[in-house]
Amino acid sequence: MGEQVSLTAADGHELAAYVARPEGSAKGGLVILQEIFGVNAHIRAVAEGFAAEGYMAVAPALFDRVRPGIELGYEADDVAEGRALRPQVSWEATMHDVAAAMGLAAEAGKAGIIGYCWGGSVAWLAACRLSPAAAVCYYGGHIHEFRDEKPACPVMFHFGEEDAGIPLGQARAVRDAHPNCPFFTYPAGHGFNCDLRGSYHAESAALARQRSLEFLAPLLG
Repeated sequence: MGEQVSLTAADGHELAAYVARPEGSAKGGLVILQEIFGVNAHIRAVAEGFAAEGYMAVAPALFDRVRPGIELGYEADDVAEGRALRPQVSWEATMHDVAAAMGLAAEAGKAGIIGYCWGGSVAWLAACRLSPAAAVCYYGGHIHEFRDEKPACPVMFHFGEEDAGIPLGQARAVRDAHPNCPFFTYPAGHGFNCDLRGSYHAESAALARQRSLEFLAPLLG
C-alpha cells in the first residue's frame, strides 16, 4: 500500500501526494496525473499498478489549491463538481505542482508522466514546459488547444474514437501536429481506462496500458 506525503511547489504552495513504491529497486519514477475527480480510489489503484510494474508512482493532489482532500466518484453530481473545480486551478499553478511531484519521482531515477482526462492535458503541457523523460496522455480534452506547443520529450497519445467530449477530428489534429509521437485511437469513449466508470472498455484499457509500459520502459529504465 502507498502513503500520503506532502510536497512543496516552487511558489510555496503545499499539496498532498499519494506515493506507491515498488518492491526492490525502482526502474524509475512516474507521476500519475488525476482526472477531474481528485486523487481518488481509482487514481491510487493506478499508482499501485505502476508500482507493481517497478516504478515509484507519485500522484499529486492537483485540486489542493482549491480545496484539499477532494475525492469524487463518477455520478452526475461528481462530474458536475469536478468540472466546476477544474477551471479554478490555472495551468501555470498546476505546472508548479507537477514539477514538485517530478522532483520526488526523480529520486527513483528518470521521471516520466502519465495523465488521464484533465491529467492527460496536464501531461501534455508538462511535456512541453517541464523536463520529464517521457509523457503519456490519455484523452486530454485540452491538448487540441495547446497542440502548437513543442514537447521536450517523447510523448504518446491515447484517444477514444467514441469520446463525446473530444471530437475525433480534434484528436487527429493533435496527431497531425506531432507526427513523430505515437498516437492511438480505440473503439471506446471518454474515460475508457477507468474501471469505475460506465465508459470503461477493458480491451482498450489493457492495450493502451501495454503500449504505455512498452513506451516508458526504455525511456525511464
